[in-house]
Amino acid sequence: MNYTILTAKVIQNVGQSFFPDQTSITELVVQLPQISKNYPKLIVQLSIWGTLSYDVAKYYQPDDYIIIEGYILIKNINIANLDDLIDKQVEISVFKLYPLLL
Repeated sequence: MNYTILTAKVIQNVGQSFFPDQTSITELVVQLPQISKNYPKLIVQLSIWGTLSYDVAKYYQPDDYIIIEGYILIKNINIANLDDLIDKQVEISVFKLYPLLL
């Protein structure tokens, strides 16, 4: 299973875009909590679809903390348009999102 529930800090609200059938998608870049200072920062991209996308685009700003429920996707990406250099990117497709008040 690739279902996950995570707490994250919003780093960047990339913006909202629309498909030709008026389906909305909002993308966020978030940072997951570090286990210790020796581990690198875990930066993940979130994709939020449909009506939840409108609320996320309107209400969530950088430095907000959120709880997300969604599915993890791992995508292969080419770096600097080099065919022989392929890296992995983690993306989470969100279907529920809650604010975390500290």
